[in-house]
Amino acid sequence: MALNIKPLADRVVVEPLPAETQTASGLYIPDTAQEKQQKGKVVAVGPGKKDEPLTVKPGDTVLYGKYSGSELKLDGTDYMIMREDDILAII
Repeated sequence: MALNIKPLADRVVVEPLPAETQTASGLYIPDTAQEKQQKGKVVAVGPGKKDEPLTVKPGDTVLYGKYSGSELKLDGTDYMIMREDDILAII
């Protein structure tokens, strides 16, 4: 499904990955104790700033800061819009 939003300049649209529901040792985490996920998949990128092309591309899985970006709900799906500077790493 195509996304009907085109970010401007160095902004990136990220779809957060679902929160972890089980620990590494096998314990289940209740919904009330789950932390906000800091990992997501890039779904759209802007054209970049003049003389500064973007390094991320659609399809990349990225890590971003806990309080980065703005939340957006579009067609029942949650997205984050953030600057490329808010992305910490590509994994």
